[in-house]
Amino acid sequence: MSTADDSRYCNDHDDRVGGQKVRNRKGRGPFRAPMYSDQGPVGPRPRHRGSQRGGGGPGPRARFDDEDGDVAMTDSNSQDGSSQHRFNPYGRPNRRGDDRFDRGRRGGGGGHRGRGNNKGGDGGGGGRKNWFKMSVPYGKKYDKDWLITALQNICSMPFTPVHYHVEGNRAEFFIEDSTTANALFKVSRKITDKEGYKVTVLMNPCPPPSFLQSELKPADLEHLKQCMAKRFDGSQQALDLNNIRIDPDLVSQNIDVTLNRKNSMRAVIKIIEENIPELVCLNLSNNKLFRLDDLSELVNKVPNLKTLNLSHNELKTERELDRIKGLKLVELWLERNPLCDYFKDQASYISEVRERFPRLLKLDGQDLPPPIVFDVEVTPDALPPCKPSYFCSEEIKTPIVGFLQQYYSVYDSGDRQPLLDAYHDGATFSLSMPFTMQNPSRCSLGDYHKDSRNLKKLKDPTTRFRLLKHTRLNVVAFLSELPKTQHDTASLIVDVNTFTNTLLSFTVTGVFKEVEGKSRDSVRAFCRVFVTVPAGGTSLCIVNDELFVRNATTEEIRRAFVAPAPTPSSSPVPTLSAPQQEMLSAFSLKSVGNSYFAFDFKWAQVVTTDNEWDFNRAAQVFTDLKAHGKIPDVAFIK
Repeated sequence: MSTADDSRYCNDHDDRVGGQKVRNRKGRGPFRAPMYSDQGPVGPRPRHRGSQRGGGGPGPRARFDDEDGDVAMTDSNSQDGSSQHRFNPYGRPNRRGDDRFDRGRRGGGGGHRGRGNNKGGDGGGGGRKNWFKMSVPYGKKYDKDWLITALQNICSMPFTPVHYHVEGNRAEFFIEDSTTANALFKVSRKITDKEGYKVTVLMNPCPPPSFLQSELKPADLEHLKQCMAKRFDGSQQALDLNNIRIDPDLVSQNIDVTLNRKNSMRAVIKIIEENIPELVCLNLSNNKLFRLDDLSELVNKVPNLKTLNLSHNELKTERELDRIKGLKLVELWLERNPLCDYFKDQASYISEVRERFPRLLKLDGQDLPPPIVFDVEVTPDALPPCKPSYFCSEEIKTPIVGFLQQYYSVYDSGDRQPLLDAYHDGATFSLSMPFTMQNPSRCSLGDYHKDSRNLKKLKDPTTRFRLLKHTRLNVVAFLSELPKTQHDTASLIVDVNTFTNTLLSFTVTGVFKEVEGKSRDSVRAFCRVFVTVPAGGTSLCIVNDELFVRNATTEEIRRAFVAPAPTPSSSPVPTLSAPQQEMLSAFSLKSVGNSYFAFDFKWAQVVTTDNEWDFNRAAQVFTDLKAHGKIPDVAFIK
């Protein structure tokens, strides 16, 4: 017969009936469970059962509290079957209790009472630590050091992440103290990443992580290695680890090898990697595997694996197969796993598995139809050679190369005002750089930061418009304020995007170094898109200019400025007359037959000066030197 206490017991614990907090929330739908954050910080809760004291045993609510007064919330990946049972508010209370929660309480004492100053336990319990798994959704894309540092900077409690790792798209680590875990949970959505998204931090109570169990001792590892050697068939390159936990050789030595524990699986994979990396067949059946996270290492360490037996395990969802989908399996066994019961028919089962393993020919011992695949193996030798630049035709190569030669000779000089002639009256310019979490004053690209128009970061339309530079006067005035530079002309790569009779658009990439200020000799990489229109003859006029600047990579720095280049001076060619400068420009773009070349100004000046500024004689000397291979490649612009 139901009592008042029974009724109150049901209402307190059934979310469908709910207390006041649940009734005030919006409807959650059939699959909407309370979020962990809805339950408030983890810690001792106030009593709601009145003043029940004495030795009457734990109250109904105490059955669902863990030893330090927190409501136990099992991780979604828990192996305890009881966590899957739906609570029945109309059924009879389970008088047996649950060992996970009732252990140490059966001696009475009134549930929470009598704890004294014991941490993490009741009056008769010990000092059990609380463990929490902290998860950062989409944390896979973050650098570990950046993420941990960012969390530590705003967390009110210092913390040490235990076993930081990536699972799927999440970054996860463990914290062994409820106060610290709560402090971390409170910083959720208070950090903004470089793409403008808030960093979410989730918290879930969990049992002590399995990896904390002691690693196998060297002597135990040797016994395990010998046991695996007996189970290895060299003729088939096959290893049979079926139900290895009860192997007599291991049991006789009191060695517990449970492959659903991280330390055991890690030891097995290490032995495979060091001794039989050419393994083709692996049998892991009957090992109570419920997750395949630790098995993901096989993808890189055992690349020749073709047959894998995972039958008679505890895999509950086909999503676990995503951990190992990098394997090129042709045969897979999954029978007698719970996941096999969730498919409406054999066709959908095969489809889901083959989605992960497109080359699969056998599933659970049954032949499958030949796979339809289009991923043709391409050897590196078959790849086309990389070309430094792409011009639609030689017809437009000449004006582009000449334009870049003259543009950067002026840009790298001490005076950029002559660039006014290169821009259209209504020209537009914008600058952008990668977003950084650093303080702009400490950022090595600080000189570019305040004017960066990075649309992934900037959302305000007014700011976006303000950072555009309009008209050639404003554009050149802005360019004149940027750090003085020296471009490595040998690094320039040109790709033509659009070419019509009225418009020419091309992208220029390369490296330069700063020659003044606090960042002197710092090497930068850049990507610049010019949109130009004809300006008479072969001249070009810029109508749109987009510049992207970033720090150069280590490899780009190593390859930059390999050949000595002239040091920038206060003017492009300070000692030359106007006719001489015109001759240099013409000589550097001289046509030889049907092929065009762009001769570096420095080398052009050497040839013309040595021939007393006689254009025809200089051209003849140049042709002879070029024919005999006496002019280095660095004398030409790509």
